[in-house]
Amino acid sequence: MGEAHIELYLLAGGVLLLVSLVVSRLGGRLGIPGLLLFLGVGMLFGSDGLGIQFQDYRLAQALGTLALCFILFQGGLDTNWAQTRPVVRRGLSLATLGVLGTAGLMAVFAHFAFGLPWLVAWLLGAIVSSTDASAVFSVLKERNLGLKGDIDPLLEFESGGNDPMAVFLTIGLLELIADPGLGVLDIVPLFLRQMLIGALAGLVLGRAALWLLNRLQLQFEGLYSVLTIALALTIFGGAAVLGGSGFLAIYVAGVILGNADFIHKRSLINFHDGLSWLMQVAMFLTLGLLVNPRELLPTAGLALACALFLVFVARPVSVYLSLANAKMPLNEKSMVAWIGLRGAVPIVLATFPLLAGVPQAPTLFNIVFFIVLTSVLLQGTTLTLVARWLHVREALPERAIYPITYTPTGHNKNEMVEVEVMPGSAADGQRIVDLHLPPEALVILIHRGGEFLIPKGATGLMAGDSVLVLAGEQELRTVRRTLGLGAEGA
Repeated sequence: MGEAHIELYLLAGGVLLLVSLVVSRLGGRLGIPGLLLFLGVGMLFGSDGLGIQFQDYRLAQALGTLALCFILFQGGLDTNWAQTRPVVRRGLSLATLGVLGTAGLMAVFAHFAFGLPWLVAWLLGAIVSSTDASAVFSVLKERNLGLKGDIDPLLEFESGGNDPMAVFLTIGLLELIADPGLGVLDIVPLFLRQMLIGALAGLVLGRAALWLLNRLQLQFEGLYSVLTIALALTIFGGAAVLGGSGFLAIYVAGVILGNADFIHKRSLINFHDGLSWLMQVAMFLTLGLLVNPRELLPTAGLALACALFLVFVARPVSVYLSLANAKMPLNEKSMVAWIGLRGAVPIVLATFPLLAGVPQAPTLFNIVFFIVLTSVLLQGTTLTLVARWLHVREALPERAIYPITYTPTGHNKNEMVEVEVMPGSAADGQRIVDLHLPPEALVILIHRGGEFLIPKGATGLMAGDSVLVLAGEQELRTVRRTLGLGAEGA
């Protein structure tokens, strides 16, 4: 990239991002997932479209890995551990047995239906075996679905935790292809090492990051964003250098930070939300540029058959088997099976065989890309319809946007939460002063009928009021018992 042409590259990058955002806005009104449109924009500007030549698979793999680091970190920051804890066992089953089952079923289908060699068939299954965190997180946000039961936390935990299994399977199978003398059991220690070191690194480094955030007093608030980027890269890279799974480590560290108090927490989470979206857009644009639509046509029939088998057979069967002992209604299990979106992770993993020199790698890459397109188009556009058909939708509560914010300092245990006054509760129809709330609990604002009321001791509360309270954890329990169990929010 010469200095004289750097402006052209910057212009191209800016135009690609602008076009992607405009198109995604228009597509949102039509119910088309933004990720699909980002891929489409990349293909439109690629070699078969407007002529941008990009075939650097190593750079695409590096960019995809970097993007997934920040996407998984943001996914961890957004994970509410109180809601996730009850689904951990089910999530781990989906992230391990579910991934292995999906890979196995796809391998059997690809081998017997299309004659792919066993190791190559298993490699295809491994590459497409995991749901994609970026696809699941973004589509759920776009659709704003209110899903009953534990569906949301289960999907988020699964999509954030199953990438390490898919990466392990892909790397392990590439080792078996490169060295036919190895046996399947020879790669088991690799799996155990990656999972154990990744989990421990995430726990230890996540707590170290929390300590550093609250102890390192930087001169400017903006530097804390730089600090969290440095911490995320250190955790991801450190776990990988130690032989563990960087994907698992960064997600675990994100969960630890997201469920603790640290300085400038609200602004840092907003920053990483924007960074995560930037990574998603850039990653899908890059992957779209990699693909030449003309090369997809020769494998379209094979790829479509594999995509339909994955969506309608491999994913549902693996989900039902993984959740066989879970006390979960069948319609909720079916919804989990349907939201098994494939996204950038399979495409990034499909670059591994290309760089390893596997003979069938170009065909595998095109098949995987076609599977991702089919998955996002078919599953991503029908989520609302399927959720309604399975009767798993519920109305999302309208959250008031308060005109004030609270930034935890990390040095105390206070939280600012929203508690709803429930009909028949001790607070319904009573004045605040008569409720005898703990002195450390401060009622800041009351939201009633679209208006905000400044509370006084003589202010009466009514059923349906949303009360903004600042207090410690113990005092908040007393407030909730008095007002009624409400929705917590910061």
